Amino acid sequence: MTRYPHLKSNIDALNRFGHAAFGWLSGQDLDPERLNGNVFKNAHGMVDFRMPDGKGLFDALPPQGLYQDWVPRTKADTSATIIVGSNVGYGLNHLLMNTPDSHKIIVLEPNAEVLLACLGQTDYSAFLEIKKLHVALPDEGYINEVIRNLDLQFIYGHIHLRGDLPSRQIGPEYARWLEFTRGRLENFSVELTTLRFRQDMMVGNELHNFQRTVQEGSLLPLRGAAEGLGAVILGAGPSLAQFAPALREQRGNALYTTALQTMPALQRFDLKPDLCLAIDFDKSMGAVYDRLDREWAADVPLIYSTKMDPDVVARYPGPTHPLWTLGGMATFVMSKDELVLDAGGNVSLTLVRFLRWCGAAHLLLVGQDLAWKGESSHVAGHHSAAPRRIFNPRQHQKLANLHGEEIISTPQYLAARRELEADLRKTPFPVYNLYGGGVVIAGTRNLTLDEVRTQGTLASAPGSRDRFLEALGRTRQCRRALRFEPRSPRWTSSLRHAEKRLEKLFRKVDRNQDEIHQVLDQALLFVKQDPLYLPYLYNETMNLAGLVKARHGYERKDFSEIRGIFKNVLSKVREVDRCVACPDDAAA
Repeated sequence: MTRYPHLKSNIDALNRFGHAAFGWLSGQDLDPERLNGNVFKNAHGMVDFRMPDGKGLFDALPPQGLYQDWVPRTKADTSATIIVGSNVGYGLNHLLMNTPDSHKIIVLEPNAEVLLACLGQTDYSAFLEIKKLHVALPDEGYINEVIRNLDLQFIYGHIHLRGDLPSRQIGPEYARWLEFTRGRLENFSVELTTLRFRQDMMVGNELHNFQRTVQEGSLLPLRGAAEGLGAVILGAGPSLAQFAPALREQRGNALYTTALQTMPALQRFDLKPDLCLAIDFDKSMGAVYDRLDREWAADVPLIYSTKMDPDVVARYPGPTHPLWTLGGMATFVMSKDELVLDAGGNVSLTLVRFLRWCGAAHLLLVGQDLAWKGESSHVAGHHSAAPRRIFNPRQHQKLANLHGEEIISTPQYLAARRELEADLRKTPFPVYNLYGGGVVIAGTRNLTLDEVRTQGTLASAPGSRDRFLEALGRTRQCRRALRFEPRSPRWTSSLRHAEKRLEKLFRKVDRNQDEIHQVLDQALLFVKQDPLYLPYLYNETMNLAGLVKARHGYERKDFSEIRGIFKNVLSKVREVDRCVACPDDAAA
């Protein structure tokens, strides 16, 4: 038999259509004789892949019936499937042949030899050309980006994750990649739900904070300013009560950081941090001030996400420093001239990323339990510290800690742990965890309080803490305003023209389906073309994309929906112009 009849055409297609898998496969040092021996016909007369023990993947488990449940039953045209493990193509081919061309299929195959065997058996070039099939790299960052690009499928369909059962015979890497991808999809679900329902609030807050951020300077000069500095990140887990008194008495010369929400709890122990940080955008954050002594906090700098509610920021009693974060106005237009941080979904994670960017020497996590024993999930004084927390199997999950004791966690906590662990793998310095009986955080070294004291974890290079805080203070200065030309007149003219054209086409909607689709597609491209406005127009962009990519036809009633989208777009564009655009050349 010809073992790889379609390999060349598929490799050429990967190269032609810009798949990163082409470079990955080209860089592999593989033995041609071994490759030829990998593919054979098994006792069932079927093409199979030979494992190192000489057995075939399908010797004991023929593919018939294995993949019937892989085909989506609903919304197949607007959905996507991620496959972990390609074998020689049986599951992949079943999906390709039984789903619409608009159904996206992403194949993650961590073994280059298996991927070549798969690409050698079937010609996939047509599916690659229409972008129905994507061959992904076995790289965590790459998979993150692939999943981020499935927002339309998440909103208008489903994202299915399929683990190839026969491939698991090859090695544990298939289970690991399946678990990683599942966790990333869960995190993506939380992120996208937040974006869909809260993006208007977050970017709206950012717009109304804009003039304040101009007055309060930039954190950009802090890059590398934490050289030689050891830092502590104080969380609000129950174990904080166990360690805070001892840290207050012997705090060393490390930089102590925390979340704004944790400040009232630290106040109870009189353990004052050197700075606090806040990323939550909800107005309810203002409840922190009901428990926070203003005089106690007056000399603690607050680094705040520009997406925070302006009133919450204004009420803080101490100095404030703006932090631009991804997903807002700065994402595309300021990333070259300003620190624009991916904040993640957890303040401690944001602090890890910020301190790493500043060049810290090492980190110590305290109170980062991400779980609880007994009835309390937070230290007393935190706004989430309910008087009694009872296990609910629908919301909670039972785990065991390092001591074998039963602890309780939540999907949100475990998602935060996954994101933190992924981030710690990129961290070039030691990260320690003052372990208090919570979940284990991979990538950290668990220490006791005595070990923290004796191993220098609370130490910094002489003078580094004071130098960093002085540098932070110097960043708070007025800076020349960022000036943007008002664009709303041009937007108004363009969208009014498109609306009039659509109004005419919808009078004979059955006859003009293709033209309606074409005008809407052009409108979508127009709405996405300006990076300054794009973050604030996220929902309108998704709604337009749904009309273009998730509809099979249009009815007369759809015109009112389109008109509403255009109206919202213009309203938001004018709001951006009012907040950030300068009508003349006057310098701020």
